[in-house]
Amino acid sequence: MAANDLLEVKNLKMHFPIEKGVLFKKQVGAIRAVDGIDFTIKKGETLGLVGESGCGKSTTARAVAQLYSPTDGEVYFEGLDLCKASKAEMLKSRMDIQMIFQDPYASLNPRMTAGDIIAEPMTVYAKRGLLKMSKQEIRHRVEELMEKVGLSRFFINRYPHEFSGGQRQRIGVARALALNPKLILADEPVSALDVSIQSQILNLLDDLQEEFNLTYLFIAHDLAVIEHISTRVAVMYLGIIAEIADSAELYKNPLHPYTKALLSAVPIPDPDIERKRQRIILEGDVPSPDQERHGCYFYDRCPNAMAGKCDKHIPRLKDVENGHQVACFLYFDPED
Repeated sequence: MAANDLLEVKNLKMHFPIEKGVLFKKQVGAIRAVDGIDFTIKKGETLGLVGESGCGKSTTARAVAQLYSPTDGEVYFEGLDLCKASKAEMLKSRMDIQMIFQDPYASLNPRMTAGDIIAEPMTVYAKRGLLKMSKQEIRHRVEELMEKVGLSRFFINRYPHEFSGGQRQRIGVARALALNPKLILADEPVSALDVSIQSQILNLLDDLQEEFNLTYLFIAHDLAVIEHISTRVAVMYLGIIAEIADSAELYKNPLHPYTKALLSAVPIPDPDIERKRQRIILEGDVPSPDQERHGCYFYDRCPNAMAGKCDKHIPRLKDVENGHQVACFLYFDPED
């Protein structure tokens, strides 16, 4: 890992077994949700992970956090391989790695008050002796966090159903901040919210990142949201990463045919430009993730597919220029 890297992921795979049988179950295949990806996140930056629904974005975040045990690969957080870490090492690392979940209602316990939900991480670690905080200090910290995320401390004894969707997500953000983490995995934190509320939550995350020096892995399928909040962007397709670049560079100069198709679908608020722009329509459906691929994962839908090359070799991410990486044989040969 480089000195400024906080997280490094190498060849991460997450395959879910397909089993048949009632009494004697036998694995007959696997859903290749994540099929060998590599990326790094530097301290203080936001890496946006974007792609179609079902491409493996959320699974990536859960595998990084070890909520899923990866099938293969390495996840280095501050030099420690989380895939091989002991329970004690993982417990300490989880203080620095927190998640904000997609559904702001399902991720909150309906039988706990907002104050108890935010206090729970601190209570758990205090009981294990890894955090020295009294009940009074925890209570004060909860009230402080509620104010930080835009909630009144007088709501501390309210239950999740008494809040709006945006307020519930603010509770989720406060809970993620409770242990002063270094890395937050934000799994589509605004996709279930109204557009006006989305902008409030995004601005809140921006402010919190600057105040607490946070690092984000931000997952979304909305390209406008990703452009707004990300330092760098990784485009994911069918369990692999097709392209990674700085946010401004990716939106200005997309290289991978899939990235170009995605960006061509983003609405432009200028009708004159919108009418002149050529929309790229991808033919066919996304292939089933239970199939093992022997060529480019995008070959079946790619308008630039090259027979004899793209269907027989799997392109790996390569640096084209200035950290702009793409997995496509339009820019290099299989032998390179």
